[in-house]
Amino acid sequence: MNQNRMPLIEVLQKHIHKQSISFHVPGHKNGLLFTDERLAAFGAFDVTELTGLDDLHEPEEAIAQAEALLTDLYQTKKSYFLVNGSTVGNLAMILATCKQGDQVLVQRNCHKSIVHALMLAKVQPIFITPSQTNQAIEPDYVAAAFKQYPQIKACIFTYPDYYGRIYDLPTIIEIIHAHQAIVLIDEAHGAHFSLAAPIPDSALALGADIVVHSAHKMLPAMTMGSYLHINSDRVSVKRIEQYLTILQSSSPSYPIMASLDYARHYLAHITNEDLHYTLSCRQQFMQQIKQKTELQIVPSTEGQDPLKLMLFHPHISGFQLQSKLEEVAIYPELADPDVVLLTLPLLKVGMEFPYEQAVEKMSHLEFKANHRSSLIDGNIPIERITKLMFTYDEMNEMETEAVYIDDAEGRVAAQMLIPYPPGIPLLLTGEKITEHHVKTLRYLIANHARFQGGDPLIDGKVIVFTL
Repeated sequence: MNQNRMPLIEVLQKHIHKQSISFHVPGHKNGLLFTDERLAAFGAFDVTELTGLDDLHEPEEAIAQAEALLTDLYQTKKSYFLVNGSTVGNLAMILATCKQGDQVLVQRNCHKSIVHALMLAKVQPIFITPSQTNQAIEPDYVAAAFKQYPQIKACIFTYPDYYGRIYDLPTIIEIIHAHQAIVLIDEAHGAHFSLAAPIPDSALALGADIVVHSAHKMLPAMTMGSYLHINSDRVSVKRIEQYLTILQSSSPSYPIMASLDYARHYLAHITNEDLHYTLSCRQQFMQQIKQKTELQIVPSTEGQDPLKLMLFHPHISGFQLQSKLEEVAIYPELADPDVVLLTLPLLKVGMEFPYEQAVEKMSHLEFKANHRSSLIDGNIPIERITKLMFTYDEMNEMETEAVYIDDAEGRVAAQMLIPYPPGIPLLLTGEKITEHHVKTLRYLIANHARFQGGDPLIDGKVIVFTL
């Protein structure tokens, strides 16, 4: 197909050139009611399902053409635009493929949207925890999960993780398909994984059945712009489309969809020279950090996405380093107890990015030597394959109470606690609270981590089910 085209952007431009008069929604009337000129230009693209502009929920024209180009680029069975983020993609893929009561194997450090989908689907999740040493999901544990729970119908994994780290997904997919289960992948941070090495291979190329991409994370798309890809005949197109219609806004954003059309076009035209240029700029950035600042770089692991860069300072926590960087208007993607994560741009030859300005700002930061404690005792045993203590139906009928954190070990969490970003729950609703949870929670609170669902933490408490 002709990847030079951007069908949706083309019809939107034609519509704007008509100098049409809006007697339709939205209420800003093609931007005329935006008295701030900075919004007015943007408003011209923010239209609705007018004649000639197609309909996301029943695409036949420009949107259908744009999604066909997306399908062609990623070489899938069928691909879709998402305007409600990867969240709606994760919800749709799980609800469309899992039935109430199904046993489902789930990566424990998944995004909260996966957990919400499990709740809505009322499945029986079996959680597999990555290795503490390298945060990888190991094939042997996947095989062990099937031996322990042979009725598993679907497996849901995150690939790569927030830090761009990958694991042996090809072997894992082979194990899952050998057990007649399907593979659902939250590849939010891998929309660019169709590119050549050293960019990792996409789960699409590795044989996953459904993959969800956050185009806005690593490609030039607007926030909430994402893709869903059906990649095998194991998945019902009809059911996926049904749930996308149910879950997505009935008034989809044309600016978001236009940016998805552009992001696909942008990725389709990244050449090997562009990738070499991107990596060359990254290398120069790293060299300048080493030469001109007190910051240190975490070495990449094998296969890790080179567009993710982790920095640390030996004397302070990652949270403290994030605060120092923000003081000079450098905003990293996230911080954890040890590092800050930088998400680097995918550039084309000749594009400029303010790497030098960033290094200049970093070079003026001053650091005081502080005692830096480790997160937890690495000798605390962690179960690798676990289940919730109750079903979701049972939990809906149970009473809850607040208890002090130090009294919570052995109790069952009644509310998710989610450090954000990245949005990976520390505690799951229905999960038995362990010594590991308590110590990790104490450490994160002491280091000023932000939580969603953490209001009780203000009083040093967590919500548990009443005994």
